[in-house]
Amino acid sequence: MNDFVTVVGAGLAGSEAAWQLAERGRRVRLVEMKPKCFSPAHQSEGFGELVCSNSLKADYLSNASGLLKAEMRRFGSLILKAADASRLPAGGALAVDRNAFSAYITDALTAHPLVEIVRERLDDIPPEPAVIATGPLTHEALSDSIKALPGFSQMHFFDAEAPIVTLESLDMSRIFAASRYGKGDDDYLNCPMTESEYNAFYDVLVSAETAEVHDFDKKLVFEGCIAVEILAQRGRQTLAYGPLKPVGLTDPRTGRMPYAVVQLRRDNSSGSLYNLVGFQTRLKFGEQKRVFGMIPGLEHAEFARYGVMHKNTYLNSPDVLGINYQVKGRPLLRFAGQMTGVEGYMESAASGLVAALGLEMCLEGKPEPDFGDKTLLGALTRHTVTPTGDFQPMNANFGLLPPLEKKVRNKKERYELVSSRALEEIDRIKREYAL
Repeated sequence: MNDFVTVVGAGLAGSEAAWQLAERGRRVRLVEMKPKCFSPAHQSEGFGELVCSNSLKADYLSNASGLLKAEMRRFGSLILKAADASRLPAGGALAVDRNAFSAYITDALTAHPLVEIVRERLDDIPPEPAVIATGPLTHEALSDSIKALPGFSQMHFFDAEAPIVTLESLDMSRIFAASRYGKGDDDYLNCPMTESEYNAFYDVLVSAETAEVHDFDKKLVFEGCIAVEILAQRGRQTLAYGPLKPVGLTDPRTGRMPYAVVQLRRDNSSGSLYNLVGFQTRLKFGEQKRVFGMIPGLEHAEFARYGVMHKNTYLNSPDVLGINYQVKGRPLLRFAGQMTGVEGYMESAASGLVAALGLEMCLEGKPEPDFGDKTLLGALTRHTVTPTGDFQPMNANFGLLPPLEKKVRNKKERYELVSSRALEEIDRIKREYAL
């Protein structure tokens, strides 16, 4: 057995796993195929590259994503250190400058004395101990090697990216800056729509031409990243009650809530780029310019990046993975990240954290931590490894946690109490396992 741990993949999960192991005195060999080889979704050489949105979602304790962040901060998460250092204004959300975020992670791991960086593509599963965190776009050769493991099979689903536009190309006379309910400092740009504008946009959107995606199947689109044109096909008001909902916003030109609103979120620290919130798409590039140009203020928008859709793969994890993402019967081999069936940036990083802590305790010959069902770190893991009739990717949500013993009607108060209970449990686990 090697006297170091090989971590394959320096995305969010792999970077977090490598950091957690190295911070606990374990030598780590971090293998990253970029820049020698790029997946269809990646462009930069840096670690922790964000390929879709630059938002890590909510950062307050009445939201499940905020609770997951709080749990991870208890363990010194590298991903959250990077996020806090590269934070952009985004109301109650944690949005980041994606380049600064990636640079922080890359620099921290490169400078760590116990981390060896290897820039090469692995086509086979490395000797144990190892954590494989190569993501849903794992290279075909390594994917074949994984599928060759006893009992392994792979499924797939599709997710999409939203387009990014330049600030200087927007018509700011038709756009106002504000955050919903006044949270934050007017961190979003809002494109208000009248009812007639919304209906005209809707009619063009649902009839627009989409790009062909090999083996595309609507049934395999993960709900959290569903393309806006697919969502629109569910009914005329679906967008108005979904990503274009106007609640919590007042158009200063009219003094009233708009019929619908398209929100733009800052995508870099200089504020020169903005992405269309909730506008993941597989429309053809020319159609994106035509259709999204109907949004008030975006008539002459310049697209720094058009939206695209990818086919992703993930494991049938309940059949092959056990506690803390270990391969059943091979506790020194772990998987982490989106390929395990967790969905979302923070969820992927969280799985890397859990896999690393479990592996470290296993290497020390000590009992592995059980994060239980009252924490999101534990609940996500349990969802991933518990057999179900139809295993699907899962985001962090309060529905994964057991209800409080007492009934609390106010939802915000209820979720804050659930979060308080979870963090108390995290602190207990840290003490019990000396983590």
